[in-house]
Amino acid sequence: MVRPVKPSPKPRSVDGPALAELVGPWRRSLQAANRSPKTVETYMEATTLFLRWLEAEQLPTAADRVERAHVEGFITDLLARFKPATASNRYRALARFFAFLVEEGEITESPMAKMRPPTIPETTVPVIPDPDLKKLLAACAGTDFAARRDTAIIRLLVDSGMRASECVNLRVDDLDLDLSVAVVLGKGRRPRSTPFGSKTGVAIDRYLRVRARHQAADMPWLWLGRQGRMTYAGLRQLLERRATEAGIGHIHAHQLRHSFASAYLSQGGNEGDLMVLAGWRSRAMLNRYGAHVAADRAREAYRRSGVGDRL
Repeated sequence: MVRPVKPSPKPRSVDGPALAELVGPWRRSLQAANRSPKTVETYMEATTLFLRWLEAEQLPTAADRVERAHVEGFITDLLARFKPATASNRYRALARFFAFLVEEGEITESPMAKMRPPTIPETTVPVIPDPDLKKLLAACAGTDFAARRDTAIIRLLVDSGMRASECVNLRVDDLDLDLSVAVVLGKGRRPRSTPFGSKTGVAIDRYLRVRARHQAADMPWLWLGRQGRMTYAGLRQLLERRATEAGIGHIHAHQLRHSFASAYLSQGGNEGDLMVLAGWRSRAMLNRYGAHVAADRAREAYRRSGVGDRL
């Protein structure tokens, strides 16, 4: 890999604190602001990777010696190895970190003050077609604990479009089967109600009955694994295993969210309502799904027109 030309190393600051010493205070500040554990983890990961990169490149690690060129070199390195979205997320985490250092008086100006995040190319939203979703559910057929649980989870994700983290963090008390609603804690720790269909309600009810006989049934968390609470990794493994059994290839939870949004818009759902249901505060994601549905409609109109066979 060709590395970008790096700036000439400057001597470490005599008085300025090392960046590594300021990561802990920043983490505590984020926790005090009631940021979600996942957000804190993401921010910590970005700063840790940046510090390691600075050390590997033998660049200054004192807070007041980091320059814009250093950050640009780090982002360039990320873009060479990861997707633009990953580089963009880590860019934003670092920008927030340096803003915190300015607020705390550790530096006078952020080295990222005049930088812009990397551009994320528009990509096609992966959507799982209904026939494949039916195969996925068929792979969960059965009456044992795993079958009941997996059916309920997949149906809930498909019906509600909730995020994987929101699903994993559900508690038994977050469900109202009479109203067919689950209350989730979304990004920014904002709660919202996510409705689901009657078939999903039946699947959840069946799961709750077998869950009552689980050794960890007293735990407040809705989804249980062999030993206790199901983790995000457990959910990912569940989907990969069931997709393999169904013969539909690799899938991940976010594709089920994509499929929900696409299906909702395709059925004539209101865009504003979808933003509420999905927990979006920006139209950016809505525009992506809207473009996907519009493309589908255009292709279908083309087929009906017969223009391809006119000669």
